[in-house]
Amino acid sequence: MSMEASELQDLSDDADYAASQQQGSASMMRSNSGKRSLPSEHDDAELIYLKDNVAIHPTQFASERISGRLKLTKQDSVLFLSWVPYKGQTSNAKLSEKDRSLYTITAVPFTEVRSIRRHTPALGWQYVIVVLSSGLAFPPLYFYNGGVREFLAIVKQHLYLARSAEDVNVFLVNDFQSPLQRTLSSLELPSSLPVASGLYPSDGGTSNENQGRASADVGNRVSSVSQYGLRKQKSHDPTRDLSIHLLEKFSLVTKFARDTTTQLFSENNGFGSSDKRWNNQPVHSYPEKLSNIAEEKHHENPHSYPENDPFKDEEISNDVDVPADPLEFNKLSLVWGKPRQSPMGHKEFTAFLDSEGRVVESKALRERVFYGGIEHQLRREVWPFLLGYYTYDSTYAEREYLRSVKRMEYATLKQQWQSISPEQAKRFTKYRERKGLIDKDVVRTDRAFEYYEGDDNLNVNSMRDILLTYSFYNFDLGYCQGMSDYLSPILFVMEDESESFWCFVALMERLGPNFNRDQNGMHTQLFALSKLVELLDIPLHNYFKENDCLNYFFCFRWILIQFKREFEYEKTMQLWEVLWTHYLSEHLHLYVCVAILKRCRSKIMGEQMDFDTLLKFINELSGHIDLDSTIRDAEALCICAGENGAASIPPGTPPSLPLDEVMLYPLEDDVL
Repeated sequence: MSMEASELQDLSDDADYAASQQQGSASMMRSNSGKRSLPSEHDDAELIYLKDNVAIHPTQFASERISGRLKLTKQDSVLFLSWVPYKGQTSNAKLSEKDRSLYTITAVPFTEVRSIRRHTPALGWQYVIVVLSSGLAFPPLYFYNGGVREFLAIVKQHLYLARSAEDVNVFLVNDFQSPLQRTLSSLELPSSLPVASGLYPSDGGTSNENQGRASADVGNRVSSVSQYGLRKQKSHDPTRDLSIHLLEKFSLVTKFARDTTTQLFSENNGFGSSDKRWNNQPVHSYPEKLSNIAEEKHHENPHSYPENDPFKDEEISNDVDVPADPLEFNKLSLVWGKPRQSPMGHKEFTAFLDSEGRVVESKALRERVFYGGIEHQLRREVWPFLLGYYTYDSTYAEREYLRSVKRMEYATLKQQWQSISPEQAKRFTKYRERKGLIDKDVVRTDRAFEYYEGDDNLNVNSMRDILLTYSFYNFDLGYCQGMSDYLSPILFVMEDESESFWCFVALMERLGPNFNRDQNGMHTQLFALSKLVELLDIPLHNYFKENDCLNYFFCFRWILIQFKREFEYEKTMQLWEVLWTHYLSEHLHLYVCVAILKRCRSKIMGEQMDFDTLLKFINELSGHIDLDSTIRDAEALCICAGENGAASIPPGTPPSLPLDEVMLYPLEDDVL
């Protein structure tokens, strides 16, 4: 493939690109040598290997690639890897020299390298991914003119390389561990965890130790018994937190990727014109107006916000001058956030239906759910509407017919994997892998709740069957850790395997991109979150920027499983049904993130939290967030942001439906 021809190619549908982004961007690190404690190259280093036209892809467009020179050097018996981009050779003006310098890899010693993954397709570009001992990785290095095998052969002449037992395309560097640890290393997982030990995983690297501790700190809370007989867990199942820990670890978002994607949208710190009185007025004029209006609202309803604010700032030990909130957040919620109402009951719901069962005013119904939620006994009827399984204009008879047809379709789908014989399973690697992962996950999901507790629990078996059937229904996406977290409340509410499956399918139509191999769905949401914080709290945005936290990785778990780990089971269901209404925005969950961050802004900035401290702090908020006030805050922020907030969120960002149904889920690596 010529360099000229590749200039115009869009990589968005390229399987090689998608696979490389999964393997690379899922655990990438910045290559900015200015902030890494790596030795610089010396003039007396021996040049072992040199390869030109080795490129990286900051975006999906080949025209925006950055080409450079890859070198292997040796000094004092230590082998070093370097990659330096060419200067002044780019066809895209959006990539500045500063952007390009962020990718420079300067003299990385192979003593810090854990593994090298290769990809050499028959058609397409070859690439390698270098994974460090810390678990982080550099972006994929594309060999436009071939040469991956030669590169590995040269490395092997100077180092001990061991092929991974789990993946023939992963080579472990200087690996003399036991077979078990060698396998874990190839998968870039934490150390093995005995299920019964109650211990949390720990990694060898310092940064990973911090992340492991942060994940462990999530659990340590005691919950009460809910009104629906769900006995709440006294502490998190350590094996369940391990799953979340792995999801977080495999989903690092890098500063250089963020720096590149921010060029896609114009910088705009203005606010929407939701209120004509404030239209086209500067930010500094808002607080005075908010003060006046909020004072009036407070006199009308002095207890509209909880007195025991869970985010009330503690005294800051140091004398740090925390910038004022430009929106006066406490008063903003009083002005625009409406108090929560009591949950909607069956009698009230039937008032929204005509004689044949059609929802007469779907927007009014969604508004009612948004502000009050749904009584638990009614959720089985309403959730299918919110999820899109039922259409609002369907009748009682049409819904009954739909359930009948879908029940038969589900049975047919389920039979696909139930009919696989042991002999066939031996020759069906993907099936064995997915079934094994599902079997492990379902016994870790919400097992402290009465509905799923105990051995030989039929509900756990139903969850396993639904997830395995879904992996055949959506074979491109398959199964990923975290999906069981979404299914658990749905199965509990619907209490029917077929109905639960189709509600889950409808939910995954919107949230499936959270689990894409290229992780574009998560990247897009984290990017949109950064733009919303910049819009609604520029001092906090600047603080994150100064402290290298703009990747917003500390919010990753919030977005991945929609705050399921942050609230009690019943509160999670209340939040989800609010989010599913899409009443104010399809992306209210992002405003929920902003609301929580703004409640904590003084503590974050006052204590000068760095990334590791911030990640630990955010995880420790689990179980201490007031749901009603947070929803009210998010509502106020959404209204305040207005059209500018909507414009900050790229089209197709989950949970919006995909813009194009072609290649919804990037193809998996042909080797895996």
